[in-house]
Amino acid sequence: METSPLIDSLDHFLRHLTVQRRLSLNTVNSYGSDLRFFIEFLQKQHIDDPAHITAVEVRAFLKDCFAREIQARSNARRLSALRSFFAFLVLQGKLTVSPAAEIDLPKIGSILPGTLSVAEVDLLLVPPDAGETDPLLLRNAAMLHLLYATGIRVSELVNLPVQDCSLSSGHVRILGKGNKERMVPFNTEAGVRITAYLEQGRPVLLSGRSSRFLFVTKQGGAMTRNRFWRIIGELARQRGISKTVSPKTMRHSFATHMLAGGADLRALQMMLGHADIATTQIYTHVDKSRLKAGHQKFHPRG
Repeated sequence: METSPLIDSLDHFLRHLTVQRRLSLNTVNSYGSDLRFFIEFLQKQHIDDPAHITAVEVRAFLKDCFAREIQARSNARRLSALRSFFAFLVLQGKLTVSPAAEIDLPKIGSILPGTLSVAEVDLLLVPPDAGETDPLLLRNAAMLHLLYATGIRVSELVNLPVQDCSLSSGHVRILGKGNKERMVPFNTEAGVRITAYLEQGRPVLLSGRSSRFLFVTKQGGAMTRNRFWRIIGELARQRGISKTVSPKTMRHSFATHMLAGGADLRALQMMLGHADIATTQIYTHVDKSRLKAGHQKFHPRG
């Protein structure tokens, strides 16, 4: 895109999200992507100044998105990004009122997260054979066990500093979204797998090099999120699990199984790092849906 008052305003907004609000790089990139779609649409209308944007252009943009068969959830996210952007411009004095203030979010259904059963998780977490010394197998087992034991995000897992994992206390220190810190406990089995990896796997992968990351690659750096997605998907297929399995599936499974076991919703909110408990409450719906399915299957008049 060529520079313009609108592009300059977007650059200032993204810096504001990064520096002032301290949002993650992924979140800032998501805002930038959605807003660039909007700016490209405006440029076709020969609009390059924020002061010339009205509700008419916002509605036309959303109508164009629907015409392109973009999902309602994506359009809702784009409108949310626009609202944040316009609120910033109002604060900057570049707008007197938000052009999106009177526009409602597209209605979207509540999508329940995919989860695994406890039996399927057990299949996925079958440990390497006794005496196994392959450093990659030891690393992958440790990562999977820690992921299911804590429910942390995949970005938090792959970037976890080695110093933030305490085997003595059985906790990991997580610096999550918005640089908010939380302590999440893990179980004994995860501790066993991490210990085996630290003693027999990580030194081999590093080959004398140093790294601040707990989980490292053969090159000595942190693993990418996409690489771990592939690892967990390949392992699920090898274990005969027909569902699509990702790190997010394990996070959802952790939350659902914790609630089914009687965990407190507030405690679960803290462990997952949710800013709003409403986000955590979706897992109560998952559990209720399973209860209903079980009731219909086994009740004599189901």
